[in-house]
Amino acid sequence: MAGEIPDLEAFVRTGTGKGAARQARRDGMVPGIVFGGDVDPLPINLDFNKLLTKLRGGRFKATLFNMKVEGHDDVRVICRDVQRHVVKDLPTHVDFMRLKRTTKINLFISVEVAGEEVCPGLKKGGVLTLVRPEVELVVTAGDIPDHITVDISDLEIGDSATIANVVLPDGSKPVIDRDFVIAQVSAPSGLASQADDDEEEVAADEVPASEMAKDDA
Repeated sequence: MAGEIPDLEAFVRTGTGKGAARQARRDGMVPGIVFGGDVDPLPINLDFNKLLTKLRGGRFKATLFNMKVEGHDDVRVICRDVQRHVVKDLPTHVDFMRLKRTTKINLFISVEVAGEEVCPGLKKGGVLTLVRPEVELVVTAGDIPDHITVDISDLEIGDSATIANVVLPDGSKPVIDRDFVIAQVSAPSGLASQADDDEEEVAADEVPASEMAKDDA
């Protein structure tokens, strides 16, 4: 289970319809609705500035939140739609869906690396690049992993570890339906430059003597 699910504070919105929504916006709030979960929809308001900060932080619609509303039990929700002003591009309404433990959702899960201390490529001076520090997975709401682990203990310089090398939690699968690189061990820039120079020298040595003669002529 994920270690920390961010809280999202909301307030019950009294009244419904366009009039109540306009009043909420005048009060510095963004109206919204929480639906699903075999419970009646709950009209809410969210603080405009706090919501805008979270939206600008990215991946708002792929983040699981613990919604806190005074007078109601905390509930896990995920954003399903953000309506925006056609000119200002600012949020004007937000839809959230309550989640059951069995609900399947898409979330970005962080990647941790294991085996660095024994990785032969790193011992030889290679450089580790974490190509994907996060991976988007389809997960079950009641069993969200805190992270996934990629093992690089056998990688040599030039080798890569892909999603196929990662043991995923039960019920989880990548959103991308193909194998892709998670981490790789590359030669340090100095060695890479030297290798390029060596290749150029070899290429020059391989030029036929007749061609060299033509050049001298």
